Amino acid sequence: MNESRDMPATHCPLCQSETTEIVLWSDAFCRVIWVDDAHYPGFCRVILNAHVREMTDLLPEQRQQLMVVVFAVESAVREIAQPDKINLASLGNVVPHVHWHVIPRWENDVNFPDAIWAAPRREAKQWPLPDDIRQRLTQRIQALLPIQE
Repeated sequence: MNESRDMPATHCPLCQSETTEIVLWSDAFCRVIWVDDAHYPGFCRVILNAHVREMTDLLPEQRQQLMVVVFAVESAVREIAQPDKINLASLGNVVPHVHWHVIPRWENDVNFPDAIWAAPRREAKQWPLPDDIRQRLTQRIQALLPIQE
């Protein structure tokens, strides 16, 4: 893996936030965290546990390993939250550290069909999702991704 040169790990919020995150699943390679966003319940991030800038800085087998986790999280979110659509995004413009957003979307969410970072199109609403969605996602992700050290 090629470490990112633009932002040292000591200044990277994804390198520094591990103690404040709500981790749903992790292994030595990456972690899945809960993004507490009332507009998008079930929003998760998959974060590489190394300060690497781009997917192509990873070895091919590491890319594949990371995408296995991203797809497992997408499957769990689809199953538990039952959104109309899932958005997968790996942007890193502000934080040049490989991470993926797994975002459940509903046709009547505050921004649909625009990106969640766009200006709102409508008023926010509450989603009729289980109160224990975080626990259910954790259990499902853990079932899909047995930890292999």
